[in-house]
Amino acid sequence: MSNTRVAKRLPRDPGPPAWRSIIPDQPRYPKLENKIITDWLIVGGGFAGLSAARRLCQITNTDKIALIEASEIAAGPAGRNSGFMIDLPHELGSGSYQDKIEVDQKHIKLNRQALQFAKDAAEEYSMPTEAVEPSGRINGAVNTDGEKHNKEYAQHLDQLGEQYKNLSSFEMEKITGSTFYKSGLFLPGCLMLQPALYISKLANGILQSNENKFSIYEHSPAIEIKKNNDSWEIKTPTGSVIAKKIIMAVNGHAESFGFFEKRLMHVFTYASMTKKLTKDQLTKLGGEKKWGITPSNPMGSTVRKITGINGDRIVIRNRWTFDPSMEVSEQRVSKFGNDQDKSFNDRFPMLSDVEMEYRWAGRLCLSLNSVPAFGEVDKNIFSACCQNGIGTAKGTLAGIGAVDLATNTDSAIVNDMKSYDAPKKLPPKPISYLGANAIIKWRELKAGKEL
Repeated sequence: MSNTRVAKRLPRDPGPPAWRSIIPDQPRYPKLENKIITDWLIVGGGFAGLSAARRLCQITNTDKIALIEASEIAAGPAGRNSGFMIDLPHELGSGSYQDKIEVDQKHIKLNRQALQFAKDAAEEYSMPTEAVEPSGRINGAVNTDGEKHNKEYAQHLDQLGEQYKNLSSFEMEKITGSTFYKSGLFLPGCLMLQPALYISKLANGILQSNENKFSIYEHSPAIEIKKNNDSWEIKTPTGSVIAKKIIMAVNGHAESFGFFEKRLMHVFTYASMTKKLTKDQLTKLGGEKKWGITPSNPMGSTVRKITGINGDRIVIRNRWTFDPSMEVSEQRVSKFGNDQDKSFNDRFPMLSDVEMEYRWAGRLCLSLNSVPAFGEVDKNIFSACCQNGIGTAKGTLAGIGAVDLATNTDSAIVNDMKSYDAPKKLPPKPISYLGANAIIKWRELKAGKEL
């Protein structure tokens, strides 16, 4: 392994972080502007990084722990997802569920460990109710293909011994106010997060509870990692950290440092959030105060109705692109915003006067064989990366698992994470870029009305 790793690029997140923008009075943290010495450095302040921080604080006594975040807490991918923390298998439309019972049972058990972690943190740090709500989700079907997927999925849940409830079109309208959905499958175990609120409160809660051992630095991207005797020196634009052990919790950005090179797929998803709905608009809509719908076809539209600190709003997410540069333009965000407007109007024609207030893109990381980028990637450098699009639960598990691995703590998470093959090498860039985007477009077309 190389003694020095220089970041080839820094992450960029287009569009305002809507979930964070609607939260008032968020704490901000200093920029790293000098040299510090610590036992542990966590690179990245998202689900994986903060879960690692909390786990370290739980199992170490006097160790010093520092965390550096490239931008601001909850402004990056952790604050840009749809907020579904899912316990059940989530590969809907994959074709077959045969021979997956034992595997899925294991993953459900692990996912629920992540959900319990979030619920425990919410209680410990006195988070507002909307930060972490055990309200379940609905898998919505808008056509016969969607209903077929849901039927197959329900059969698989029967085999797993998991609970669900079939919802008729009438029940879907009663919940959402929309006549768009033919039916639905209610899955009670899912946690609904206000992702930025959860991440913000998690960071501040850990800090307040561990003032003597934990520190956070914002606007402090790692730009170089260099071997320094038995430790590592991590440079930022304005400071540096000498650390004995490093947890890399940067998802696909790990590749920028040469880890898992040519093995990670960098994907963007796109979303829009409405302005606060007025009383008149809420009356026109009807339905329940809050709900969350995932599409029966994974390429379809994810939709949430939220209520809380900053009013009642609707969030809609769709469209995917593969971008090896880890960067997309504001123009792209705006263009796909038009698609979200169409999807919104199809579902809520009674809200034709509602305007979108925020549009954004969020980064996620996939591997070709759907495995994590996990493990000790250099001496005392531990990766908790590549959550394959399920960052809330899998990122939480990866952060905990990386700490357990680094501290030689026996853990079901570590045993699971270490059981996978390495991420497969991708085809050469022109082929992978064209091929991946062609597959995405074909799958979006196949999603049809669900989009």
